[in-house]
Amino acid sequence: MQIKPRQQLLEIWRATARVSYGDGWMPGGRDGSNSISDAEQLLCIMAPATEMPIFRLDQPDTVTDDVLEALGPLGDNLQIPQRLLRALGEYLNRYTGPDGRPIFSGGTYFSSEGPREKIEPEQLDLDVVDSFSISVTLTLAIIGFTKVFRQVVTRAALVRQIDEVEQMANRRLTAAMTGLLDSFAVNVFTTDSSLGRELIRTVNQERRPSHIVVEELRRALREIQARLRDDVIMGSGSAEGSELDNPNRLFECGWSWGVVRNETSADVGEQRDGVAQNAPYLYFTAVALDAIQQLSSERIRLLGLLDLEQARLAQALQLRFELTRSYWATIATFGSGRWPLEDFPWRTTDGIEFDYFTLLVSGMVMQNMTTMRTTGAEMSRVAAVLEELANRARITHRSTEPEPAVGVHSPGLHFPLEGSDAAGGPPLHWTVADISPTLLKRTLNLANMTTDGATRSRMLELSDAIWEHLGMRVIRHGRDRGLWDFAAGAYVYLPQEVDQASWYYTKRVVDCLVTAATVINEPPLSSELLLQIAADLLAEADHMYDRELLNGTTTRGATLRAELERIGTELRRARAMHGQRPGAAVAVVEEVLRKLDRLSAARRADSGYLL
Repeated sequence: MQIKPRQQLLEIWRATARVSYGDGWMPGGRDGSNSISDAEQLLCIMAPATEMPIFRLDQPDTVTDDVLEALGPLGDNLQIPQRLLRALGEYLNRYTGPDGRPIFSGGTYFSSEGPREKIEPEQLDLDVVDSFSISVTLTLAIIGFTKVFRQVVTRAALVRQIDEVEQMANRRLTAAMTGLLDSFAVNVFTTDSSLGRELIRTVNQERRPSHIVVEELRRALREIQARLRDDVIMGSGSAEGSELDNPNRLFECGWSWGVVRNETSADVGEQRDGVAQNAPYLYFTAVALDAIQQLSSERIRLLGLLDLEQARLAQALQLRFELTRSYWATIATFGSGRWPLEDFPWRTTDGIEFDYFTLLVSGMVMQNMTTMRTTGAEMSRVAAVLEELANRARITHRSTEPEPAVGVHSPGLHFPLEGSDAAGGPPLHWTVADISPTLLKRTLNLANMTTDGATRSRMLELSDAIWEHLGMRVIRHGRDRGLWDFAAGAYVYLPQEVDQASWYYTKRVVDCLVTAATVINEPPLSSELLLQIAADLLAEADHMYDRELLNGTTTRGATLRAELERIGTELRRARAMHGQRPGAAVAVVEEVLRKLDRLSAARRADSGYLL
């Protein structure tokens, strides 16, 4: 892998600290200040600091010199966590209403279809799933940070500040989890509706009679359907259970763009009425799944970051996570021939199709693979999908000028948010332009999942190619140099007037680097052939070592005795690493065998034997 996570993250920290900190923390960026962008800006530092031990900032005595140099504008090892704590507190206060209710509005991330259409202030204040999801990520980072930092703090005023920030973070976390529950959508429709026909077209890759495909699809979704009907009893999505029993109905599940119905009881203040369409959006479903996955991570369990109410909400979200992941994986891999996932581009039931949607669905397939028995051939098929996406998006292949495929990078994909005009004003739209970092993250995840050396090598080569593409999109000049996104760096015919960082994009690059660090920290792949070779060499080395002990090499002087002791130590080391690092074990054993052969030859020569 050519990606260097430590060095790249330090460069991002250096640029983030320079841009974000003056007399205090300065939110903002290319897309303006809102509850999502400001959280992304903070997570550019907080995500590595809480997920990578080498970047921890909550224990000042362990902060390394290169980290201190990168975060120089924030002060020394004692000042950095205190000033970060102050910035986190300012964020939590900024996005808490006068009534104490946390604010999850999309703000400047909302847009209209036409530049002349005036968006009403009430629309900018609408809650959005992206804010719920990023808030889960940020507040978990805050709570983990404060729990550890508190242990090394003795000053009473600072302890009170830590307690206040942690209390606000817990309240926001509970509200964000409640918002995700109330944004879950189950869309039920008839088989002969336009939605039903699109779903049947998607899964019917072999062009069989529709009634046979519908029956097989219903059987494949039977368990998911039953659990949606019987187990989803809180939050939105619970009212559709009775409709799922109708044999003439199909369904889809996931997350809408915002609150569908306020039905979850939690002490988070007065909740707004839901206006979002009761239907899943693939983008918001993907970001919700990524956030919910963090709630069950090992770090969260070890630190005990969730209180009883949050644990109850997390259990309900985990159920929806499992059902949604299983649903889309079933749809994407349905049938015995070509997968629907392999039919580019993915087309949703409302008729919108983008390669970006294929990437989102492939991520859900991969999440499902982590819990199912998956063959190497299946992972190889997903790898081929990712490779084709990189080609079609002109990430790994050269782009002609101009080319529609580049639109996915800049200005990005726009899609409407149905129901957003309920408060007056035009229908709102959402823009996504993160196909490159999202593809890199999925590629790294697949490389980490697979046990097939060939597939892993393909994915690491693809990740290097995508990283090279992202490297061309770094802002090179001005105050925001070292951050993203300058799309014209990769596509020279795009507009060149970019001088401010996009925290939306930079945070996703940071996520990729954290994932790359995780891949590097994992033990290397061990092939069965290499394991067997290592075992055979160890057996031979053990035998030769025992023979030298038997034949009295240890009695022939202190030097030979010390040499044989060193050989024994190296053998024990090779045996210890044999299971996890067979290649390294082979290298050690080969050296041991050479040394034993020299001892054997010397002993035999002393005895008068030539061989």
